[in-house]
Amino acid sequence: MAANLTAGTDAGTPGPGSAGTARATGKGRTSPAGRPRRTARLREALWGYTFMAPALALFAVMGVYTIVYGFSLSFAQWNGFWPQWHWRGLRNYTDLLGGSPTYAPIVRTAALNTLYVMIAVPVLTVLISFPLALVLNSIRRFQGVLRSVYFLPYVTTGIAVYFAWQYILEPEGAINLLLQSVGLGSLSQPQGWLGNPDTALPTLIMVMVWSAVPVSMLLYLTGLQSLDGSLLEAAQLDGAGRVRTALHIIWPLMRPMTLVITLLNLRDALQGFQMFLIMTNGGPGDSTSVLGLETYRLAFLSELSPTLGLASALGWLLFVAALVVAFLNQRATRRTQ
Repeated sequence: MAANLTAGTDAGTPGPGSAGTARATGKGRTSPAGRPRRTARLREALWGYTFMAPALALFAVMGVYTIVYGFSLSFAQWNGFWPQWHWRGLRNYTDLLGGSPTYAPIVRTAALNTLYVMIAVPVLTVLISFPLALVLNSIRRFQGVLRSVYFLPYVTTGIAVYFAWQYILEPEGAINLLLQSVGLGSLSQPQGWLGNPDTALPTLIMVMVWSAVPVSMLLYLTGLQSLDGSLLEAAQLDGAGRVRTALHIIWPLMRPMTLVITLLNLRDALQGFQMFLIMTNGGPGDSTSVLGLETYRLAFLSELSPTLGLASALGWLLFVAALVVAFLNQRATRRTQ
């Protein structure tokens, strides 16, 4: 006890003796031994704030200012060149949600196409990547090479891939030539797979799935390699085949990973527009128009029309939709845990 009191006094830690000294010297006064320590802490905090200052300033300009500016713009009418905004209140939102005979049908078609993409891309990605990860996990030889081959679509530059797919899907492209060479010429598309309104959106969905499978497959593969091997051995001892083991043991254990993959693909489907802009620009007609592409069109492809406010309002509607999807995914994740 005496040693503790001595140590506390030497290190400046307030002990029973030091508390009595502090009361004797007056409330709020720091002992001489504590002043260097407090000065060192203050100097350390100042250095920390100094290093954080550039990041905070950049976030204030690029983040906070942009968010506030964009949200304010969603209540205004502006074409980017007028000296002042024309405030419209909530009319931008009401026009997009059905009040305008010009913009409401466009948004409705884009929302329906976006919904198709949000449903099809996660489902197809899971259905393809999970069996692919099971096969890759069971292969012992050349696993690294195969993993690199499967991951190649993800690391390839998106714009180059989209232009390559355009050539492949043309009327004289590789898909039509392959179908004709195997005797399935009746399935080929004379106007190209992106030129037919009935096949354009499903074709773009398959391209999105093709680019989403590599990451999903690697996530599943990581989950499979972290499974307890005794569970799989017990299933084999009980006579369960590979398919039964995969469906009744591995698949339930992979449910949290499936939710993560679903959320990632929902986010890409909701916000993605580059592929639609480059490969079809929403056509033919409005068959491949999605909400992300319409936001870009209203903001940057409307020439001098005052639609920047509409674009900002549509962007905030997309943000709200993303929040709803994230909330639902969080609830689903908690239930699985």
